Amino acid sequence: MTLAIIIITSIVSIYAFNNGTWFRKLLLNPYQLIHRKEYWRIVTHGFIHADWIHLLVNMFVLYSFGVFTEKAFGQLASYGYIRHPQLNYLVLYFGGILVSAIPSVIKHRDDPWYNSVGASGAVSSVIFITIFFQPKNLIFFYFIPVPAILFGVLYLIYSQYMSRKSEQHVNHDAHFYGAVFGFIYPLLIHPPLIRIFLSQIGLGG
Repeated sequence: MTLAIIIITSIVSIYAFNNGTWFRKLLLNPYQLIHRKEYWRIVTHGFIHADWIHLLVNMFVLYSFGVFTEKAFGQLASYGYIRHPQLNYLVLYFGGILVSAIPSVIKHRDDPWYNSVGASGAVSSVIFITIFFQPKNLIFFYFIPVPAILFGVLYLIYSQYMSRKSEQHVNHDAHFYGAVFGFIYPLLIHPPLIRIFLSQIGLGG
């Protein structure tokens, strides 16, 4: 499933690099979405990227964490905690796209010049569900090993801080809310899974 999403996203993004009309039609413009009822934008923006670096970073991170997430859902299904692991993966990913976009839509609904693109919200969801299940694992941040739970806290603080800055070209709201959605998703599908997280950080029985 992760590879399928990467392939589809890459094809759409690369095509959009060379087709400005297509790019403008798919990006997240809250004004167009609300006032002209172009509702598809809340999903399609997650399949296009600003440039090659943006695309490659998102897809590399998605692959790095997505493979584990697929295995985690498979294990949950084998234990009887959930059904349809692939469907849950898709709900997590597309839910990440939707949930991460909603704050920007609300905040910028009357700003015709605001645009946002990229799968970062969904990718953040995949990263943070990994943190939920393996909070003590190391995440290499600029080649520095950081415990996943610490990385998660710092990531949320940084995203909130940057979101409050007046001038920005990165949708930090999408990062923050996508991350929060990914972390709470296990509790939405099976609340007792909180015991896994608590036991991992030494608070479970």
